Amino acid sequence: MFGPQTLQRLPQMLDRAVQTNQPAIDVSFPEIEKFDRLPEPGVRGVRAYVSIMEGCSRYCTFCIVPYTRGEEFSRSFDDVIAEVAHLAERGVREATLLGQNVNAYRGAMHNGASVDLALLLRYVAEIDGIDRIRFMTSHPAAFDERLIEAFAQLPKLADHLHLPVQSGSDRILAMMKRGYTVAEYREKVRRLREVRPDISITSDFIIGFPGETEADFQATLELIESVGFDNSFSFLFSRRPGTPAARLPDHTPLARKQERLAVIQRRLLEMGAAVSQGMVGSVQRILVEGRSRRDAKHLAGRTTNNRVVNFATEDQGLIGQFVDVEITEAMSNSLRARLVSERNPLCVPTQRRTNG
Repeated sequence: MFGPQTLQRLPQMLDRAVQTNQPAIDVSFPEIEKFDRLPEPGVRGVRAYVSIMEGCSRYCTFCIVPYTRGEEFSRSFDDVIAEVAHLAERGVREATLLGQNVNAYRGAMHNGASVDLALLLRYVAEIDGIDRIRFMTSHPAAFDERLIEAFAQLPKLADHLHLPVQSGSDRILAMMKRGYTVAEYREKVRRLREVRPDISITSDFIIGFPGETEADFQATLELIESVGFDNSFSFLFSRRPGTPAARLPDHTPLARKQERLAVIQRRLLEMGAAVSQGMVGSVQRILVEGRSRRDAKHLAGRTTNNRVVNFATEDQGLIGQFVDVEITEAMSNSLRARLVSERNPLCVPTQRRTNG
């Protein structure tokens, strides 16, 4: 038995179990050891994920992550930069920086100084070959002005941000121990759209949190309407044993929660579809990732706002390149397009029509 922080000890634990014929258990939380024992990153395409931190210290009342992943611990700045540079040398063009609360990244430099996520993004943007950057998952309470400035000043940052809000009710947010109000969340989104008018905001919503009233649910609907989210995720509240929220009384019938979830999901799907439809006729720069899953005569890529695009071409040499395409049709889960030009300079934000 072992936790996610001691995965690297599995070979030794197996040997011990075989030799002693006894259970081998290690559920400790070593910090730096896991990052020190990571294998050399493999390259499986033109996009790659880079883990820059582990754990979370927010302790939201519904979340089990701090108890299973431990407190926040950031990988060193030098190691992150070395891995991204290694990936770029092997053909990776888009890097996604990962962490349970990625905004809380504070990596140590070789000289003892500390680097936050905003500064790390600036260094990653300077690596030759990396032309598009994403990061996730962001906690709104830790999303600060420096990150907003990064979106204003770094063209390589994609026009997409996943910023889980969970609820549109201040009362529920306080019970969740999220650390921000609805007004504060709206203000962060407003500032982001000042510097990136076309940015796509996706989110997470928990419906049916213990004690959620009809007024709380309506407040969430109002937030969705006012922000205009794109392709967000929504779930029914699930009790996680050992978390504070698991002990809260709840008198709302399951059927009513399911009705609320259906309303939320329907509206979010409508909003996502409207954004896709608004892109029809626009020219988008996509990173071509490979052949389309459904048609070998098509290639597939991804837009800066994280939509899959399929377009017809016989030129397999475009794989791994940034190209311009004109969106011709919006499908339920993807877009269709025609090739406009083949270009490969620095990736820059594109112009597109949206539903506002």
